[in-house]
Amino acid sequence: MIDYKSVLNPGAVNIPPSGIRKFFDIANEMPDVISLSIGEPDFVTPWHIRKAGIHSIERGRTWYSPNRGFIELREAIAGYFYRRFNVKYEPSTDVLVTVGGSEAIDLTIRSLICPGDEVLIPDPCFVCYRPITTLAGGVPVMLKTRQEDNFRITPEILKKNITPRTKLLILPFPNNPTGAVMRREHLEAIAKVLKDTNIMVLSDEIYGELTYGGERHVSIAEIEGMRERTVVVSGFSKAFAMTGWRLGYALGPKEIIGQMTKLHQYAIMSSPTNAQYAAIEAMNNGDEDVEQMRSEYNVRRKIMVNGFRSMGLECFEPEGAFYVFPCIKSTGLSSDEFCEKIIYSQKLAVVPGNAFGESGEGFIRVSYSYSVKHLAEALGRIEKFIQEL
Repeated sequence: MIDYKSVLNPGAVNIPPSGIRKFFDIANEMPDVISLSIGEPDFVTPWHIRKAGIHSIERGRTWYSPNRGFIELREAIAGYFYRRFNVKYEPSTDVLVTVGGSEAIDLTIRSLICPGDEVLIPDPCFVCYRPITTLAGGVPVMLKTRQEDNFRITPEILKKNITPRTKLLILPFPNNPTGAVMRREHLEAIAKVLKDTNIMVLSDEIYGELTYGGERHVSIAEIEGMRERTVVVSGFSKAFAMTGWRLGYALGPKEIIGQMTKLHQYAIMSSPTNAQYAAIEAMNNGDEDVEQMRSEYNVRRKIMVNGFRSMGLECFEPEGAFYVFPCIKSTGLSSDEFCEKIIYSQKLAVVPGNAFGESGEGFIRVSYSYSVKHLAEALGRIEKFIQEL
């Protein structure tokens, strides 16, 4: 009989399962449940993008792509980034196509982090950065953000946590779960702190197309002196409703992208071929689709913020992504208690804020990537739950 405890990697064993999936899994086994727990666009991938993927299969384009991705796609990605942010990347050396943005995050961290290196990670934030850092032998250092600061990283908290061992700052904005956005002036203040250091930046911009309020998303790579120290990670899942296609990319200095490409060669080899052909179409002809979806998300965003506030819950107004992060401290329940009670009493699944870090305690994450009808019914169930409390 094999003693599995003795053969498993303790680093993997000690990583807790994702707190996002707990309530999603409960919801999957419960009839008539409404789940607002997953960041899954309810839009179907636009037809012209699907058609490009289908057409590639019909024409027999089912072979491996180059490790870095088809040059046509890398040119389209570099062209998109230049027209959106006026930052130039060389398609042949500075762009890597990955299996989702998640792989790009993993490759960036593993290419940069040595045992003992410190990685600065906002709290709350998406769940993957901390465990990937730990598996790479790095030391996660959580930057606790506050609602009073609109859940942004401030120069003060950044300075306070920098040590001689700091190697990497992760900037996941627009932010999941809070919907917080770092505007140009906030990024310039961060850049000023990093200016005379050797600290690198991983800028996760997967929600970059989904910002609201009239100001476009600003990439920190735009800020003077930041391109050479930044790896930008993004993808097609959120803005183009292409979650199942599993395609992302990284942009950065060729010295770093080259090392990431080697890891990609050995672990993955190449990204799905038909997804790449679909992504070429998305990059070149998908701007209108993105704007239509962004406009619809903005309507839903307002409905959710107003809905929570009208029932007496304090709710930070998100400026990006498709999540709201209402405060539930007034109910007297912890985040876990709130989510467990509401899923069993009202058949509604949301995610406890502390699944995204200690600073998320007292909040819940609610996705509004669902239909207005769906959201209206969910708000009704939440209000009923609060009234019964």
